[in-house]
Parts: sequence; C-alpha cells; structure tokens
Amino acid sequence: MSVNLKPLASIALSDDWKTLLVEEFAFDYMLNLKQKLIEERKNYQIFPPDHQIFNALSHTSVSQIKIVILGQDPYHGIGQANGLSFSVNKGNNIPPSLKNIFKELNRDVGCSIPNHGDLTSWAKQGVLLLNTSLTVRQAEPASHAKIGWEIFTNRLIEIINLQKENLVFLLWGNHAQSKDQLIDGTKHLVLKAAHPSPFSAHQGFFGCKHFSLANQYLIQKGLGPIEWQITD
Repeated sequence: MSVNLKPLASIALSDDWKTLLVEEFAFDYMLNLKQKLIEERKNYQIFPPDHQIFNALSHTSVSQIKIVILGQDPYHGIGQANGLSFSVNKGNNIPPSLKNIFKELNRDVGCSIPNHGDLTSWAKQGVLLLNTSLTVRQAEPASHAKIGWEIFTNRLIEIINLQKENLVFLLWGNHAQSKDQLIDGTKHLVLKAAHPSPFSAHQGFFGCKHFSLANQYLIQKGLGPIEWQITD
C-alpha cells in the first residue's frame, strides 16, 4: 500500500493548509518519511489508515484554529486511531487517558460522560487535535517517534504560532510541554498540566480547569467558546 504524502493536492486538507505546506511536502525529509512508511507497511500494521493520517489538518483549517491539544502518537490498537489526538473511532472502548479527560470536563464545565471517544466535533469547532507523530506500528507505542514526523509537526506548531494570535495551547505532560519553546506566550495562552494518563492524572491534571479557562480566554478575546460536550 502506498502512503500518500505527495502530491499535496491529493490529500484532503483545507486550502489554507495546502498553501502553507506546499513547500514543506517537497522537502527531502518528507520524501524520506514517505519511503520509510512504505517500507514499514511491508512488515507491520500501521495506524491510522492512510486516508486518516492527516485528519487533524483535514477537519481543522488554519483559519478555524482556536485551541491546540498536543498528543504524542496515535493509539496502537486495531481500529482505534482516527488521526486526532486522544480520539478513538466510535465502537471502541474509551482509553484511560480520554476517560480522565471526560472526568475533568465533567468536574470543570459539567459535561456528561459520553458513550464514545470520537472527538471529531471538537476538531470541527477549531480544536486542533495534533499528535507529534502521525503514525504508529500496531502494539508499539512511540515506534514512529524518530522517523521524521516531529520535524513536520514542529513546523505546524511554528506556522500556527506565527500565523495566528490568541490561540490556547493545552500542553499535558512532559512531551507536550517540551513544545513550549515553539510558542510565543506573549500572543497566545499556554496552559500546562500533568498528562491525563492514569499514572499522572492525580498529580495535576484533575482540577486543572483547562476547559473553562480556555473558553474564558476565547470569550475575552471576542472569539466563540468551544462546546465541549460530546453528544452520543
């Protein structure tokens, strides 16, 4: 199976992303990344499927972005990953980290706990759900962390940092917080907390109130808040 990283025109991205990334997709590191993924697929099951690799950029155009939530890499179980950080396809069990996100939402803004973990409705409202690696091998977390994706996703963060103002960056855990250096805190709101994983959620994620704080900031800047409630 081929991996569709080029030509850019064949990927379902918004026009503004295509304009900003047209040169990026022609760089050697992206061509090398494409070849690595082709080779990987010969020997491993890779998630998400090709047509969902760039879902974060398909569902949320640059002009729409209000909030950025950074994850590390896609879920590595069969049928889970859908190209959005922390999100899983409907029909899957809700992963532990996402369960904790829903618990904090309930405590913070009163959202009821949904029966699925598909966060597409957030993405369509302007929440960029970006993993720093966009693919992963089955049952091998972080297996694609060093094949070139972070060069690309760092560039995405740099682009929106420059192109936009008054964004809210939600950085949960050490990995996401390492991207703080790419963000201008004088023009954006950067909120940090522990990762929602069961191993760390009680160390500062629960009670962080990031969802209400993000909406308060957006309203103060004259922007519409996010409807965080996931409908069943």
